[in-house]
Amino acid sequence: MQLRALTTTAALFAVATLVTAAGTSPAARPAPAPVTQTVQPRTTPPVLVDCLWHAQVRPTDFMLACGDGNSRLASLHWTRWDAGAARAEGVNWVNDCKPYCAAGHFHAYPVTVRLDRARPWKKQPQVSHYSRITLTYPAARPEQFGPTVSYPLWD
Repeated sequence: MQLRALTTTAALFAVATLVTAAGTSPAARPAPAPVTQTVQPRTTPPVLVDCLWHAQVRPTDFMLACGDGNSRLASLHWTRWDAGAARAEGVNWVNDCKPYCAAGHFHAYPVTVRLDRARPWKKQPQVSHYSRITLTYPAARPEQFGPTVSYPLWD
């Protein structure tokens, strides 16, 4: 019996020594502070919605007259594309529709394009799209256009 008591005492002494060496028991230790992350919302620039309801960013070509194709932007070179606005230089190809559109001829006009008024897109409300386009003609322009014209863009 004494041997058993001595073995038990030695075992308890060894456990106490280990606990003391390790510091406080795991149950008594405070839980580590939770790791917190600050999640920054990802801000993506607005898109330009085309005739087929596809979202585009910095397109090189863009159809303005979806119904008949008589006005389109081409060779667009974008110098700005952000939440506030987008800006490009390019060419506006416009059909003169003389004597009528099917028999008309396309003419190229240098143009500056500005997109603005970013709004949530109805098709995908989490996506912002530009809702207005402004065309500025620095030289020649179609005869029915002023030097600057603005159009609402489809949603």
